[in-house]
Amino acid sequence: MMLIEETSLPDAALPVDALKRHMRMGTGFAEDGSQDELLASFLRAAMAAIEARTGKVLLQRSFQLLLTEWASVDRQPLPVAPVLAVGQVSLCRPILPDTDLEQLNIISEQGTSQILDPMRYRLELDTHVPCLRMRSGCFPTIPNDGMAVIRFSGGLAPTFQDLPADMAQAVLMLAGHYDEYRNDVGLSQGCMPFGVTSLIARYCPMRIGFSS
Repeated sequence: MMLIEETSLPDAALPVDALKRHMRMGTGFAEDGSQDELLASFLRAAMAAIEARTGKVLLQRSFQLLLTEWASVDRQPLPVAPVLAVGQVSLCRPILPDTDLEQLNIISEQGTSQILDPMRYRLELDTHVPCLRMRSGCFPTIPNDGMAVIRFSGGLAPTFQDLPADMAQAVLMLAGHYDEYRNDVGLSQGCMPFGVTSLIARYCPMRIGFSS
């Protein structure tokens, strides 16, 4: 399974000015703009870290999920949430062993051998694990050495300003943390401040286990 982000966030979508206010940067820094590129990189890193921790897409964009086998005959979980819509499900021609990511994109765009009728499946909404489910019957067999491609869009909000307040605050706090400790080489295992983990806790999938 491989998840490919079809649309990346433009720099204009990053809340650089909000981060400056959060960090209480002086007026000169705010107007100079010399730090904007660096602050944007911290914001991208913070958003990526929070998305990885929670499994939630923050700002809406499009994805491709590439599969060599279905999770089950009639149900395929999607790896991120929330999913807004499934655009297309298709089967593609065989993949060569040395195929790279760029070639995979070409194959998924041009090598379609079968497009699944959208009336045969539905999107099953879920806070943490949305699924693609067949209305009846089974998913078609994926060709030997081929793949299934699910195109979908997802995200909590269209813009940063539309994010839930706790998630937006977590992004700013983590980006500010990255800026403050940009030269710290002692945290080789990585670190997410307690305040950030508290803010994003309700978005994380619940794990239930039993101790022996």
